Amino acid sequence: MRPNHHRSLFLSDLHLGALGCRADLVRDFLEKNTADQIFLVGDILDIWHPLAINWGPVQDQILEILRQRAAEGAELVYLIGNHDYELTKMDSCPQIPARLCREYSHRAADGRLFLILHGDICDSRMFRWHIWTRIGSRIDSLLRSADRGLRSLRRSLRPEDRTPIEWAIAKLNEVLYAGQAHERRLIELARRTGHDGVVCGHFHVSALHSDHGLIYANCGDWVDSFTAIAEDADGRLHMLGGREVLRAGRPAPDLLAGEVA
Repeated sequence: MRPNHHRSLFLSDLHLGALGCRADLVRDFLEKNTADQIFLVGDILDIWHPLAINWGPVQDQILEILRQRAAEGAELVYLIGNHDYELTKMDSCPQIPARLCREYSHRAADGRLFLILHGDICDSRMFRWHIWTRIGSRIDSLLRSADRGLRSLRRSLRPEDRTPIEWAIAKLNEVLYAGQAHERRLIELARRTGHDGVVCGHFHVSALHSDHGLIYANCGDWVDSFTAIAEDADGRLHMLGGREVLRAGRPAPDLLAGEVA
């Protein structure tokens, strides 16, 4: 089966190295999808030194697929996030042959200009302090360690099913961002800088809409939502993947949400 090819592909918050990362689903998705441009929209490598490093052959396979995509001619752009902030001190990423930057202006096939960034700069002021990233990483590691024990006891759980701990983490995240203030701040930043929309990650809440006057696209994550954004040959954006797709037993490239005109 040949992979689905896109003009651009946007993925964020893989958190490779963290206990919560579903590296198997990331690998399967990348095997089934290629693109002329691949945007890694932050928190790809989780290098905040969590309590337990989760790395193995599957994580290595993900890096190898990205290197293979670059060798085949795809342009890789790595937007640095808060969990991989150490990359700001480097000229290049040792593991991935990608251009490193904090922000990027992407011209879609239909001429629209999108601001691409991780999104953490538009957190509420308190959560912009990096100490919160460190604290959050350690709390998450503790919870995920407990969650692994629960999942091992409930062998009937499928990849799309949440354990009680995963459900609690997801609901807390929804509550934190329920007011969509982060979306409005990002849209305002895009508007001030002359863009037609924004593509981001960070908040672990996948979204694709124009509720605030410009296009807001959040890639989601590969800890809970299992989603990505794709641009087709005409410049339209689509949401790919998701728990609903997994639950229905459809292959990873299937669309979860409709296009944005």
